[in-house]
Amino acid sequence: MSSAQPFVHESAYVDDGVEIGEGTKVWHFSHILPRTRIGRNVSVGQNVVAGPDVTVGDNCKIQNNVSLYKGVELENGVFCGPSCVFTNVLNPRAEIERKDEFRPTHVRRGATIGANATIVCGHELGEYCMIGAGAVVTKDVPAYALMVGVPARRIGWVSRAGEILDETLTCPRTRERYAEENGTLRPVG
Repeated sequence: MSSAQPFVHESAYVDDGVEIGEGTKVWHFSHILPRTRIGRNVSVGQNVVAGPDVTVGDNCKIQNNVSLYKGVELENGVFCGPSCVFTNVLNPRAEIERKDEFRPTHVRRGATIGANATIVCGHELGEYCMIGAGAVVTKDVPAYALMVGVPARRIGWVSRAGEILDETLTCPRTRERYAEENGTLRPVG
């Protein structure tokens, strides 16, 4: 398996102290701030801001106009749709410094965040969850949950393949089965 150097478009800014993995592409007008770590084979779309102190796992796709602020951690395989936003403080004011009040946001493996969704800081998005376009996440999201609306609420479950599950809890694409227990979902085979 050959290794590919990261590609950074000439219009992008990458500050000192940034780590970018093999095969990653950083496109037009993006800015990667200090102490940000981006894994292997990541696509960083146009006009993305990441950092400072952000971690992006391997194989993530960050679409155009996404803002990943301090405290955001994306595990492997996370999809961030166009113009989705992560906050890092609950009650910002222009004239009051609140950098000591930043709250972390952890996005687990394989999660999908739709276009124009907002993720309010201090919450965890469970593995393989799916956040619908325009949703506003204001609380923790269970693994495999399908979340929509303002504020976002769970309307169903999705499989690892991103398919909406019916009452059989069997993925129509992969035939993988799931079980629901106490408001959580887990694969069973």
